[in-house]
Formats: sequence, C-alpha cells, structure tokens
Amino acid sequence: MPPTPLSPPLSATGGPPGVPVTSDDPAAELLPPPFERARDALRAVLDGPSPRPELDLEDMPAPQRLAPYAAALSGSVYRDDDTEVASGRLIVLYDPAGRDGWEGSFRIVAYIRADLEPEFAADELIGSVAWSWLLEALEPAGYTAVSGTITRAVSESFGDKSDEPSATELELRASWSPTDSGSGIDMAGHVAAWCEVMSTTAGLPPAGVTALPDGSGGTGR
Repeated sequence: MPPTPLSPPLSATGGPPGVPVTSDDPAAELLPPPFERARDALRAVLDGPSPRPELDLEDMPAPQRLAPYAAALSGSVYRDDDTEVASGRLIVLYDPAGRDGWEGSFRIVAYIRADLEPEFAADELIGSVAWSWLLEALEPAGYTAVSGTITRAVSESFGDKSDEPSATELELRASWSPTDSGSGIDMAGHVAAWCEVMSTTAGLPPAGVTALPDGSGGTGR
C-alpha cells in the first residue's frame, strides 16, 4: 500500500501553532521554501525504495505546538518472522525565526526503541556505544548542537509469567540541528542516519552485509 501524504503543514497564518492549514485556505500553498524542500525530501524517501527490506517507513502526524512547521516519519524494523524488534520516530521542525539552542531554523528530533539481546543488554557501555552509532551516522549529513539521552530498561516477569525470560530495551532520544554544506541541507541523509541507527540497535548487520551464523541456528550481530 503506498504511503499516505506527509502530515499537513502547521499554520503559517498567525493562528495557534499545530493547527492544520485546510485545502481551501490559499495560505496552504505559501510554505517557506526551506521547509517545502525538507518536506519534499521526506516524501521522496517514502516514495522511493526502502533503505533495507527489514525496514518499514510510514508517514505520521507531526506533533503540534513544537514549531510553526513540522513533518514526521515513523519506522519499524522486522526480523524474518515478522517480529518487530525496533521502532522509531523522526520529526523535522522548522521555525523561520530559529530557537535558542537550535543554531539554525531547523531542528530534528529522533526516537528509537529496540530490543536488546542478553549479551548486549549486560554491557554497561551499550549507551555510549549506541550514542557513537548516532554520531557516526550523522557525520556525512552534517549536524551541530546534538543532545540526547539513552535509557536501558529491564522487564522481569513474575507470578504466572515467571517462566518468561527477562527482556531489555534500549531507548534513544536525541535532537540535533542539520547543517548546510553549501548546497543545502541533506535532509535525506538525516533520514538515512536515523534508519541506520534504528537498524543497528535492532542487531541487523550493515546494509549489504550478510550476517554470519552464530552457531546456534540464528545469526550474529
């Protein structure tokens, strides 16, 4: 099924931020060119081939009242048995006047949640490692003023569910400002970076690399 259109732009007519511009409103065509280019870049990602077969991207409503203009994507990573092992959201915010701490008129907000295998869940450095994955993935696209948190949560089962194994999840929340390399902001590159980190935290090998058997009938990371 083809993806639905990206979320409508937030109001640029002086009304409360987050109010969609209706199709009958002539202001609906008066998007700031920088945001229009960013929105078109997100649409191109949705309309094009998926970065990898395990990854499913969709449009989602942009959160309201964060900025005068916003667009958002959601993503899920699936294993061969169609089990979802990671999910995430990417939100592109645009304020022509900029905001304190943005260092520009754009801000990207990302969220990733992934199941961790036991050997990775026990690693006390997994947070630092996951953060380094994000920075490395963002490097080609260009970024500044990055900040965020990484949380590792362990779920234990009790009572009638005591036989179920413990599960550990990693949650990454980050925001950064995309930089202009001189030829414009590489918004598609920032989407690709988010997809790469979401896939990596899910335990998938780099795109184009086949995972080796781990000796137990599964595949290693």
